[in-house]
Amino acid sequence: MLAYSTIGTNDMDRARGFYDALFAEMGAKRMFDMETFTSYGVGPNQPMFAIARPYDGKEATVGNGCMVAIAAKDPAQVKALYDKARSLGATCEGEPGPRMNGAFSCGYVRDLDGNKLNFFCMGA
Repeated sequence: MLAYSTIGTNDMDRARGFYDALFAEMGAKRMFDMETFTSYGVGPNQPMFAIARPYDGKEATVGNGCMVAIAAKDPAQVKALYDKARSLGATCEGEPGPRMNGAFSCGYVRDLDGNKLNFFCMGA
């Protein structure tokens, strides 16, 4: 249902370095790459994740209650993505593991700009 999600950054180069390394863990690469916008995906006609400088020229801010869930193939990849993000400077918002009585597995981090990410898969 979703085509892509975009989060803001105030430092495109730093954000690109973080997401290039993070998404390499799942075989995703840059799909569109412009001065103020970069998107990542695993192929054409697949959902994408994008980083951008705000169009209005103002500073990017983190929305309270906003979060982007990134699909992982299994709990091992949830942990691998979480660990990779942490090694790249992300802060912990919730250790990886089962949630909701094992209905799904996830791990939460905040990226270098403070955006909240959830690495997620169904089942634990």
